[in-house]
Amino acid sequence: MAMGSPITMMTAYDYPMAQLEDEAGIEIILVGDSLYMTVLGHGSTLPAKMDTMIEHAEAVRRGAPRAFVIGDMPYMSYQVSPQEAIYNAGRYMKEAGVDGVKLEGGRDVADIVKALTKATIPVMGHLGLTPQSVSQLGGFKAQGRTLDSAERVIEDARMLEESGAFAILLECIPAEVGQIISKRSKIPIISIGAGPYCHGQLMIVQDMLGLFSTVPKFVKRYGNLRDTIAEAFRKYKEDVETKTYPDLNTHCYKMDHQAYEDLVRKYAE
Repeated sequence: MAMGSPITMMTAYDYPMAQLEDEAGIEIILVGDSLYMTVLGHGSTLPAKMDTMIEHAEAVRRGAPRAFVIGDMPYMSYQVSPQEAIYNAGRYMKEAGVDGVKLEGGRDVADIVKALTKATIPVMGHLGLTPQSVSQLGGFKAQGRTLDSAERVIEDARMLEESGAFAILLECIPAEVGQIISKRSKIPIISIGAGPYCHGQLMIVQDMLGLFSTVPKFVKRYGNLRDTIAEAFRKYKEDVETKTYPDLNTHCYKMDHQAYEDLVRKYAE
């Protein structure tokens, strides 16, 4: 990353994707609880389990030894008490080898952020559209679009920074609000749908690769793998049904000639 260049951040949930992102020079990889929607097919992130998240974080860490890897704290893994938050975040650090954790919320989790930081666990905050609070927010929709809600996000960002967060992720808020927070902050502010003025950008890997037919407004597709993969599957089915795959000369193993003759002779008897 060149000095002063925006930070690049992507999600990854497995070894192969993490390896590709690491090779591309992506600075931060988030093992997001979005795993439960983009990979496991749930309608929200609420079912996320600590053990599952750790297992996927381990795979990402193995695939991306150079990147700064962040583990997403699942719903109810940190809200109950600072002690429980430290225990679960500590598992991430110890078992998966992540470099830090991410949790959602502003002033309501400031004490948790402070406790985690005191326990030597780096914390990234997450404001705006916070998927774990989607029922409270009235659905998956942009936040900070009124004066009151914008001021609340700005104040929450200040409180997270003062509590020790090393960075903050802003999701689905107006670019103007993202700009104000970025200018006022002394820590990196990362955008996922929060405009171009932040210090870095995050993208969900399945969204940017075009694996889903619909994506949020802020997504730019850098590929159309859905159609490419679907066509590969159709071609494979066709080849098997027409017996053009496997090809005897290209895809099959061969016996030693003498061994083959002996085998034929034995079973011909």
